[in-house]
Amino acid sequence: MDFEHSTLRIEICRVGRSLFERGYVHATAGNISVRLAEGEGFLITPTDACLGFLRPEDLAHVAPDGRQLAGAKASKTLALHRRIYEAEPTAHCVIHTHSTHLVALTLAGVWTEHDIVPPITPYYVMKVGHVPLIRYHRPGDPAAAEAVAAAILRGQRSGTPLRAVMLDRLGPNVWHESPASAMAVLEELEETARLWLMTKPAPLSDAQINELRSQFGARW
Repeated sequence: MDFEHSTLRIEICRVGRSLFERGYVHATAGNISVRLAEGEGFLITPTDACLGFLRPEDLAHVAPDGRQLAGAKASKTLALHRRIYEAEPTAHCVIHTHSTHLVALTLAGVWTEHDIVPPITPYYVMKVGHVPLIRYHRPGDPAAAEAVAAAILRGQRSGTPLRAVMLDRLGPNVWHESPASAMAVLEELEETARLWLMTKPAPLSDAQINELRSQFGARW
């Protein structure tokens, strides 16, 4: 195991433990992956693993084509993670959770299918952006991976690239340049869902959103 792989394994375990200890994941729900250097494939958490008790040596190392190379058996959501990486070249970490308020939001009814919550805070607009709802598929269904990839491509074509999607009744998939930055997107998304369920405030105005675009490059 080279130094880079070892460092990434430790970071995945650190993020997984942090998410578990703060209640963003529970039991064996959720998974984390990272994209390795060109041609080296991916690291991903094992199937039915608790993110709070991961061991670096148990993480699955899979080839670019999905073949298992080492570690425990890869998560059943591997196909979805690989499809996100194919569709979004800037993604280097994908996190999936069953975060309570986000799942509750899909059960209660999202704002719209194109935006599960409205733009109610500046940091949601700046750090997360649009989050579409992906209609229900059973866990691990390849059709879900294709639906997520299609949503990513629509965002790219519209000039508002995605950092997250919400799987109906299952939970969010978020991605970014590193495990820490992907975790930050997840935290902001879950907190915004909690605020929306609690208060139902009015969205930010078009003028306020335009100011966030011009001042901070918000992708909304």
